[in-house]
Amino acid sequence: MKWIGERISFIDDKQKTTIVILPERNGFVNALMGAWVAMWLVVGITLIWALSALNLSRDEILFIIVFLVLWLYYLVRVTRQFIWLLWGKEMLKLDKKGLVYKKDIKGYGKALLYYFDNMEEFESYIPDTKSLQYVWEKSPWTRGGERLQFGYKGKFIRFGRKLEEKDAKLLFQLLNSKRHEYSKIARREEKQNQNQTED
Repeated sequence: MKWIGERISFIDDKQKTTIVILPERNGFVNALMGAWVAMWLVVGITLIWALSALNLSRDEILFIIVFLVLWLYYLVRVTRQFIWLLWGKEMLKLDKKGLVYKKDIKGYGKALLYYFDNMEEFESYIPDTKSLQYVWEKSPWTRGGERLQFGYKGKFIRFGRKLEEKDAKLLFQLLNSKRHEYSKIARREEKQNQNQTED
């Protein structure tokens, strides 16, 4: 197993290349986010209890219901990100067929195959470190910040969440070289098959 920085590992052989991208691991941030999720749950449960147990006016009930809608929205968003930070990883596999991409959380997640014939070239995007976008994407509360992408049948497939610029560039180079290597193998095997059928 080889490493690119502290978050990207890959296994490379003649048949396939497997890449794993881990999220940023920061125990202090994870503890803070876990505490926030726990407190947010307590707030919501308390308000749900208040709706059923207390004698509230119509305006108070309406206020609590509106707040609970927002509460649920942020509970889902932050909990998903918290779970991602604890157990998530991005998995890529390149072989002669194409690229398989999976957002994996403890073994769960859907692996999607993208054929090289339908893929556009890989692109990397690193926002300016002084921009608002860079600061926003660096936040542990946000899920985005993908640094690499490719076009596929009119859509952009993005991956490489919150990678540092140096790591993203090295991964970009690895992906491009492996794509061309496996594409050559596939073309060579296709020619051999054609020659065999002609004989």
